[in-house]
Amino acid sequence: MGRNKLERFRQNEANPNVVQPGKERFEKIKGNWKELQFQNNHPLVVELACGRGEFTVGLARHYPEKNFVGVDIKGSRIWKGSSQASEEGLENVAFLRTQIENLEASFAPGEVDELWITFPDPRPKERDEKRRLTSPRFLQIYRQIMNREGAIHFKTDNTGLYIYTEELLASRPDIRVERKTMDFYRSEWREEHHGIRTRYEKMFMEKGETIKYVVFSLNPL
Repeated sequence: MGRNKLERFRQNEANPNVVQPGKERFEKIKGNWKELQFQNNHPLVVELACGRGEFTVGLARHYPEKNFVGVDIKGSRIWKGSSQASEEGLENVAFLRTQIENLEASFAPGEVDELWITFPDPRPKERDEKRRLTSPRFLQIYRQIMNREGAIHFKTDNTGLYIYTEELLASRPDIRVERKTMDFYRSEWREEHHGIRTRYEKMFMEKGETIKYVVFSLNPL
């Protein structure tokens, strides 16, 4: 393991805005994010597969009245976002190091008020469908932790994943699609993201890909 990566892991251990295995707070955080991590009662917004945390930190800058948690399994990735948040004094940002499959171990039922799925791996092979973050398997996980009034935002450059997700959501009577577009930056909602773009989003756009966007919510069963 490289020296830089070891140093980043050391900083994650010391940084109070990183919640990860080995820390006492990791074991107690479920159902207690607002009390233990943020010390307020603001809405809780979670970004999945947040990578370097550009989107999590960017949203936190614009919405100080909300709490933001970026989720990723790679400690060397979340180090970037956690360090940036610390440098800027953003107290409404935290990062959770865990597998997305294990979200229910870190969030109580109804604890999450808003969810973002930004540029996930499209997993194009049929045998990998269950690993797609918009598959029925993951939708069931989100249902367990989401506030019933909460919105789920999905952004992707991948046309195949967008169509898969759009068709799946349309087939589910327990899901309400609130908005969708195959070209976000030509849509009426483009200003709502305040120009925040992840590294992958910039890369895809430079290649001429349009950004697809869906917002939906999970109706009570």
